[in-house]
Amino acid sequence: MVEHMIDLRSDTCSQPTEAMREAMARAPVGDDVYGDDPTVKELEAEVAALLGTEDAVYVPTGTMSNQIAVRAHTEPGDAVLLDQGAHIYMNEAGAMAALAGVLPRLLPGLRGVFSADDVRAALGVPSRFSVSTISTPVKLLCLENTHNGGGGKIWALDQIKAVTGAARERGVPSHLDGARLWNASVATGIPEKTYAESFDSISVCFSKGLGAPVGSALCGRRDFVKRARRFKQQFGGGFRQAGIIAAGALYALLHNRARLAEDHAHAKMLAEGIHDCPGIVLGVAAIETNIVRFKITSLAAGEFAERLYAKGLRVLPAGADGIRAIPYLNITCAQIREAIEIIRTVTASV
Repeated sequence: MVEHMIDLRSDTCSQPTEAMREAMARAPVGDDVYGDDPTVKELEAEVAALLGTEDAVYVPTGTMSNQIAVRAHTEPGDAVLLDQGAHIYMNEAGAMAALAGVLPRLLPGLRGVFSADDVRAALGVPSRFSVSTISTPVKLLCLENTHNGGGGKIWALDQIKAVTGAARERGVPSHLDGARLWNASVATGIPEKTYAESFDSISVCFSKGLGAPVGSALCGRRDFVKRARRFKQQFGGGFRQAGIIAAGALYALLHNRARLAEDHAHAKMLAEGIHDCPGIVLGVAAIETNIVRFKITSLAAGEFAERLYAKGLRVLPAGADGIRAIPYLNITCAQIREAIEIIRTVTASV
């Protein structure tokens, strides 16, 4: 391995800045399980206000936030509608089945985006001849914005309103996996609160592009968050003096949202620099935020990642031919140029 590695596997690889570390070092703390941590409470109030919800609960991870939401909206044996490539379904260790006991009903999304007609088709048309004890009741619709598997795809606001409206027609609430909602807001100029209006619950992450070391939040109505706090404890998410890490998340929330535009520019720069490499299939126009996904046709994705690693660049293989690279807080323009050169060198040698 080379001495200085450029790590583009994920924006979760970001490191806290000195200012963030200072905020964490001086944070007032208390026992969060007893509701005594003032920094956690400040963070929860800040994120709830930003999203326009009544309350929020701070949790260790985005997976926990999503899975608490699924459990709080459903009972075992219920069904959940979501895109076939959704993070909640594909990348959370089967937690929907293991922790909530629910059945995923997959929608045919294109880069993670599906239609109101897709939702209505999945819900079906009830009639007086239907036997209610046979079918699995759909109790939740989930969206992901931006969509990780879709390469940072942003949901258009009118599409969000259409699909959540179709669910609401049948009394089905909606949850937003908004781990990278900050990116969607920066890219479009649409406030997070406007995106959040269509949902009954929203999960947001502080430890990706915002650069905090730990944590996500689940937001919604006060009664929903009260129920969610029970499952946070049940799933092992009860903190003690959590203000130390909540202070990092609070600093990130207050100071690091606008700078996400730099990551978006770096992602576009990376895509433009490698799209014409032999063996790479990449549509530059599809790069909307900070995620660059492409296919490698000249060798297996794992082997390609190994060759890049040997030259000082880490990326994430995805399946047989997929590669993901994500710029973030600590990645510089010079490093992106170096990453482009490494990729071009490796593809030229295959």
